[in-house]
Amino acid sequence: MIRNPTFLLILLISSVACQPKFIRITRSSEVIHRGEPMSVDLSCGNYQSYIPDSSYPDHFSVKYLRLNFHFMNSQSGTRNYGPDKARDFAQQLVKEANASLESNRKMWLPPQNQTPVLPIYYQYVIATSTGYEADQGVYCHHNDEHYFFVSRGRNKNNYNRSVIRKYAVGSDSILNIFIMPHHPDSIQSSNYDVTSAGIALGASVKLSGIYETGKKPWQFKGLLNHEIGHVLGLRHTWSGNDGCEDTPNHPNCWNREKTAPCDTAASNNLMDYNANQHAWTPCQVGKIQMNMANLHSLSRKLLEENWCRLDESKTIEIQDSVVWNGSKDLQGHLVIAPGAVLRVRCRLSFPIGASLIVKAGGHLILDRARLHNACGDHWNGIMVESKGRHEGQITFRGDCSVEDTIW
Repeated sequence: MIRNPTFLLILLISSVACQPKFIRITRSSEVIHRGEPMSVDLSCGNYQSYIPDSSYPDHFSVKYLRLNFHFMNSQSGTRNYGPDKARDFAQQLVKEANASLESNRKMWLPPQNQTPVLPIYYQYVIATSTGYEADQGVYCHHNDEHYFFVSRGRNKNNYNRSVIRKYAVGSDSILNIFIMPHHPDSIQSSNYDVTSAGIALGASVKLSGIYETGKKPWQFKGLLNHEIGHVLGLRHTWSGNDGCEDTPNHPNCWNREKTAPCDTAASNNLMDYNANQHAWTPCQVGKIQMNMANLHSLSRKLLEENWCRLDESKTIEIQDSVVWNGSKDLQGHLVIAPGAVLRVRCRLSFPIGASLIVKAGGHLILDRARLHNACGDHWNGIMVESKGRHEGQITFRGDCSVEDTIW
């Protein structure tokens, strides 16, 4: 037991002095302006700002795209799967497509390329809509006028949206996938190939040739991923300019062959017509992630809002010098460790209950940044630590805002 009151008082003062203190910053007017020059090169709209950095995998999170499925059938019920088989098929197809999304492959083109193989950071979930819960996101429709798909000829209807207008469910937040058989008259023609085909039409996708070919779900994962790639902003890569330098033009071979040009010029990219469709380039991943981060894009409306709820296991701690050029939707707290620097150059969303903590010796640079809650709710704001002679530092460049704080 300590009996000397003088010693006890010194110990108490020393203990209090070593305790960290925090200053809460809840509005942009409270951010410290250090008079540094405003940045000129704003990169929020540049896909390169959204290409995942393999050095910081925890700085990126998986996004989940909501899907539902409509199996179109004739009145007789003989042209597509029934409810139980349809549900099983849809679930297996999503499982197989997600497996491809989780295992990006190296590009075949150009030959001997050094194109990085990066995580893709999105997955699919089958979603239900209010009032339709019993269907579990998989619907079966019988309609002789709307069930079939014709890809060419005078009666082609691949671009026709009538089936979408009639049967789409929750299309403001769910991507509707229509599984449509070829027309029976087309199948009977010797000049008509009964192959799998698809088309993306806004928040809906039509797929054909699934039931009548009798193939397994895994054989259509490339078709599904390809058409959803269009929805997410990607274009075909084999001709013209798709906006990506890492997707070279090629003759669009179906697969590798022993003879030229397909011995060396076949592609395995998702956005080509080929037997594999299992490679995404950094540019394609960046474009998809950029569109998903855009508050006004179709892609974002189709996502589960997993950035709205706080998940403390997703807390990010910055431990060195990092620049975030693109928009981000965080799921946990953000901590800038002593000696670390984080420069935020775009939109940054925090879930309800989350805090941005600048530890003593840490440095936050807000470079025309917007800090907010993207879910119409609130977050805790910025906490700046002061510990002894050290404190967290905030540098303000240009027009910044700290919004939606709880205090």
